[in-house]
Amino acid sequence: MSKVLGIVQRVLSTHLIGKAGFTRAVAQTGAVTLIQRFGSALNLNLHFHMLVLDGVYVENGYGGLRFHRVKAPNVDELKALVHAISLRVARFLEKRGFLERDAESTYLALEPDDDDAMVQLQGHSITYRIAIGPQQGRKVFTLQTLPPDDDSSGGSDRVAKEAGFSLHAGVSTEAHQRDKLERLCRYVTRPAVSEKRLAITSNGNIRYQLKTPYRDGTTHIIFEPLDFIAKLAALVPKPRTNLTRFHGVFAPNSQFRVRVTPAKRGRGRKRRQPAGDNWLDKTPAERHQSMTWMQRLKRVFNIDIETCERCAGQVKIIACIEDPAVIERILAHLKGKEPSAELAMLPEGRAPPQARLFD
Repeated sequence: MSKVLGIVQRVLSTHLIGKAGFTRAVAQTGAVTLIQRFGSALNLNLHFHMLVLDGVYVENGYGGLRFHRVKAPNVDELKALVHAISLRVARFLEKRGFLERDAESTYLALEPDDDDAMVQLQGHSITYRIAIGPQQGRKVFTLQTLPPDDDSSGGSDRVAKEAGFSLHAGVSTEAHQRDKLERLCRYVTRPAVSEKRLAITSNGNIRYQLKTPYRDGTTHIIFEPLDFIAKLAALVPKPRTNLTRFHGVFAPNSQFRVRVTPAKRGRGRKRRQPAGDNWLDKTPAERHQSMTWMQRLKRVFNIDIETCERCAGQVKIIACIEDPAVIERILAHLKGKEPSAELAMLPEGRAPPQARLFD
């Protein structure tokens, strides 16, 4: 995976540097790659989402960096890029023994490992087949609730495909479009499963709705519970595998990272004096280099603790408690003040009292 990603990054960066009129010796570009392992039908589909700079950085005569922007690629350029990527990736797989070529066709030469259960799960997930149960080996059950769409002209015009490879460059953002960039980052970092499109049928199977219907009208995928767990297991990466990669000027060891990022983090960063660690001594760029923990709670879990529930005013931090013993006492006290979850036992019903008769 890392080798293939390196091939893709070198092809794209070389194209950008050459289009800007420079060489790799004097110009640097940058990109961030989010590696996704899932397809829209919860199938194993390894692909790369890359956020690439639309230009290159070049050092000027005064020790600074200047950004040279290039135009968006056209269809012919994308076709040339995807052709170069497909050839180099195929050549690499052939050298590693994963790809075999003969006079008529090219095929994968992967030896099946019957002892590795994960490899079997991944193979069934790639081919849209049931991995576990009495229906093992058959295609997954689908629901086609829409008529087939034979129109193949839809989609972006900045897409090139060749030999199973596709290169998409139809989305771009300007420097001031921070909201659009955030939506794009949210999209490429989304999880594999959407709970809103997940449901349980009346017979206990799992029904998953596709975000975008297939051209043949397929809108839902049906899994048996055990096979659904197998599909999720196939999507789990190996331990300690980093699925977010930084390239070029954004790479951790790049000497330019400290000069192009707002946080000024990277190789060669000058240490601040202890007296300058005060928040008021920092520049506006350094203050806004990362979100606060309150903003992160709101962004990730939709928990807003910055606004008071009673007066709708701004919440102010008055203390930060880190002692575990104190935290346990506070939580125990709050738990004791909560209303009991047990239902109050009502006395048994009785008949109304009889009226006394007085002489």
